[in-house]
Amino acid sequence: MKFISHLKDIMKYSIQYMCVTHCFFEYVGDFVVCNGPSMEPTLHSNNILLTERITTRFHKPNRGDIIIAVSPTNPEQYICKRVIGLPGDKVIADNLPQNEESEALNKSSADKYTPTFNGDYVPKGFVWIEGDNQSNSADSRYYGPIPLGLVRSRAICRIWPLSEAKVL
Repeated sequence: MKFISHLKDIMKYSIQYMCVTHCFFEYVGDFVVCNGPSMEPTLHSNNILLTERITTRFHKPNRGDIIIAVSPTNPEQYICKRVIGLPGDKVIADNLPQNEESEALNKSSADKYTPTFNGDYVPKGFVWIEGDNQSNSADSRYYGPIPLGLVRSRAICRIWPLSEAKVL
């Protein structure tokens, strides 16, 4: 009888812990593992970031923030980029890479995901994002500004590797 009571307590606390953990990671913050060279030299592959979701739910991101967003070209993938332009900002895209792949990406996704972008200003409800490694980053220069609804969280600090831990 004591064993069953003890087992019930373990199950009760385990379920409570799982609920609290789920709510924390869904609504408060998360850990994100970076992958790819688009944010070099600021972030490298396999860096682990601590992110928070509260400010992105109630406020627009600020220029210079590093954000995690749903990829506008692949909704099953997340991207890590820096906010460069806010709604109303004029976009000067003179460093757009020109090759067959970028032209195909522009034709296939720009009209689909940013129907209100006229090429001059970032529309209301959108942000312009770019990777720090501009020569090796698929970002708003390819697919235009992204809707604020795709922004998932804001990076607070890099926590791994420990030798490179710092506030972002």
